Amino acid sequence: MATQSQAESDSDVVVPAQRSPGDDAVPGGGWATAPTTVLPYVGSPASTRTRRLRAWMVTAPFDLAALVAPLLWTIQYWRGTLTMAGLTIVFFAFGGLYSARRHVSFLDELPILIGRMLASGAVVAIVAALRHESVYYVTGFVRGLALAGCLVLAGRVVSRSLILLARHRRWVEHNTIIVGAGPIAVEMARLLRRDHRYGLRFVGHVDNAPRPGGPPLLGDLESLEQAIALAECDVLILSHPECPESTLMEMLRRPAASACDLWAVPHLWGSRSHVGGMADHIGAIPVIHVRHTTLSGPRWWVKRASDIAVALVGLVVLSPVMLLCAVAVFVEGGRGVLFRQERLGHRGLPFQVIKFRSMRPASDTESRTAWTIAGDHRIGPVGRFLRRTSLDELPQLWNILRGDMTVVGPRPERPYFAEKFSAEHPDYARRHRVPAGLTGLAQVSGLRGDVPISDRARYDNYYIENWSLWLDAKVMVRTIGEVFRGGGR
Repeated sequence: MATQSQAESDSDVVVPAQRSPGDDAVPGGGWATAPTTVLPYVGSPASTRTRRLRAWMVTAPFDLAALVAPLLWTIQYWRGTLTMAGLTIVFFAFGGLYSARRHVSFLDELPILIGRMLASGAVVAIVAALRHESVYYVTGFVRGLALAGCLVLAGRVVSRSLILLARHRRWVEHNTIIVGAGPIAVEMARLLRRDHRYGLRFVGHVDNAPRPGGPPLLGDLESLEQAIALAECDVLILSHPECPESTLMEMLRRPAASACDLWAVPHLWGSRSHVGGMADHIGAIPVIHVRHTTLSGPRWWVKRASDIAVALVGLVVLSPVMLLCAVAVFVEGGRGVLFRQERLGHRGLPFQVIKFRSMRPASDTESRTAWTIAGDHRIGPVGRFLRRTSLDELPQLWNILRGDMTVVGPRPERPYFAEKFSAEHPDYARRHRVPAGLTGLAQVSGLRGDVPISDRARYDNYYIENWSLWLDAKVMVRTIGEVFRGGGR
């Protein structure tokens, strides 16, 4: 495929005084030493019109159209066809077939495409065979599945061709900063300037200090957020920057960096030990797509949808249990069955958490500042049982439905303690990147009551940065075990 010349491509790089990187080259090779202050952004902002475009927006409609195409010939098998379409889309999504890729290749995807389609087709065909004893019916249905599969493959060829065309014509591209300035980073920049098939528009390097003979820098890591804003960058590529890993993670967790797509060149890239799913590369340099450091975009929509489903089902199924709890609390302590208390949730905003009352605090000050009341003599048998089994927290399903909370996430804390812990532990405030949860990874891992707050914050941030529906499911299953074991406060 034709590519633009090096001279044409170099004009897109963010450099000082509107010079191309070639102007800083020294006669003997390498680069002149450059300051680490942020350089002015002089690239064309036109590329930002594609900032929110993603490859799956082209691929997913092609896949869906191909999977439901048999309905144009006959609607006899409409239930099975729609089930097959939905199941295949889900299998494709979990197989990484809608994830961003830098090296777009239909042949790379072919084995996974065929495997996922065979798996979903087999599931639906087995169900159809059990429901319909007619061989003619099942045979006709399987022919429709085969046709849909062939159309999916053809659609993938077309969609991949469209994506490559859009990238080569520069209709779709994303401003990219390379974090690092070593030999691999320099080679990566050269590849991105030379070949537009990767959909990335290189705007400059960021590293802690200029390397001898290295390229000029946009700035150091402390100025990464400023560089992202000036360059209107939405992709970061990590290529072995000169800094400790803890410092790098601190920079990547900041708002501007966490909003960018994150790719990394693995350290042991000759061993293939880093590859999970389909390998990806830019030129001959392998890259891996690093998970986002915050829950946002489609991932958040999926989580919110699952929260609503769980809350609705929970309110319906557990309503008899909640009614019994309310009656027991009323019998033991009279009116005021529900207890409301201010807690901090998403982005540190306050909301009113709802619980069954297990005791009456002596004053508002005690309610806001008493750390634990597990051994308080004012807690009666009913309150103690509700707290031990965590049944006192069932009304929070309403908080989840309202959007104040999520099913799985960091436990909400009172403002007094949130302020205190944030001052003592730098990582604590990062828990507020997502809404507070009814249960959480820290809680099911034994971190309840009087345990180090730093440990809780570490588990909560791990959960946010490694979120998946499966992780939520595991926490929920372990929560059920804790309830039956009576492992509450």
